[in-house]
Amino acid sequence: MNSSSYPKRKIGDFEFNAIGFGAMGLSAFYGSVGDDEERFKVLDRAYELGCRHWDTARAYADSESLIGKWFTRNPDKRADIFLATKFGLTADLGACGTADFLRASIEESLKNLKTDYVDLLYQHRVDPQTPIEVTVRELAKLVKEGKVRYIGLSECSSASLRRAHVVHPIAAIEVEYSPFILDIENPKIGLLQTARELGVKIVAYSPMGRGILTGQYQECFPKILQIAEGLKNIGVNHNNATAGQIALAWLLQQGDDIIPIPGTKHIKYLEENIAAAKIALSAEEVKTIRRLIDEAGIPSAVARYPEAILHLLFADSPSE
Repeated sequence: MNSSSYPKRKIGDFEFNAIGFGAMGLSAFYGSVGDDEERFKVLDRAYELGCRHWDTARAYADSESLIGKWFTRNPDKRADIFLATKFGLTADLGACGTADFLRASIEESLKNLKTDYVDLLYQHRVDPQTPIEVTVRELAKLVKEGKVRYIGLSECSSASLRRAHVVHPIAAIEVEYSPFILDIENPKIGLLQTARELGVKIVAYSPMGRGILTGQYQECFPKILQIAEGLKNIGVNHNNATAGQIALAWLLQQGDDIIPIPGTKHIKYLEENIAAAKIALSAEEVKTIRRLIDEAGIPSAVARYPEAILHLLFADSPSE
């Protein structure tokens, strides 16, 4: 299957192959960081494989700068990439959505990325001190100025999404979503339902469970292994696909509005991730995975985040 025959996804008027690339792990949070040349090879391969939706953030160490260097080496390829970045996290693990903070952040991002626009700018977390309307009005100005094409929110509440969407159309939300983390589906949170009601696309980060398969969360590990083993067993029916590939295939089959952005530092895993788009699970296999998830009963992701940032998950902002 060549890249033109992969299933597609669309944000705004930009269509791309269904599985994107989350660039965080190239620069932060997952062990040692390679040198630039080593990391450029991963970006080169992503491009070669037809992966055109790249996701980064101000908070991901040198991730923006790395991509900017890649664009400098490949200036003819910038227009091919649907480039998403994020602003709004502060050094003290807080969030800021003021107009001044946003302005300073986007200018720094554009400088880092060596570009004069980004395709999608997310508020990384909702600022619990600044009305969402204030933030989105300033984002809308950036759209008019041509510095941003589309606006997104990350890990927002359903109410915040509704309020933001009134001010300016929200193109996408970015949330953690995988067979292991299903908070977005929780009717008490209501975010999946609201996004679909408003026509907002759902970009799924950590679509294979973050570090969840490493045993980081010991209290849930037996349940996690039950799901992972079930995914692996289904993979036997699909040319011995990995559990991660089956997780991605399952997520893609949750709807055409779901856009996974798995990340990796390794070309081998990048190739596996992109190839997962080829896997078509049967209706029975999809049901089996859902049954495994229900039987495992893994707690909400909220319970596994550091105490210091819990208040930013699915957060609301004050009224104007």
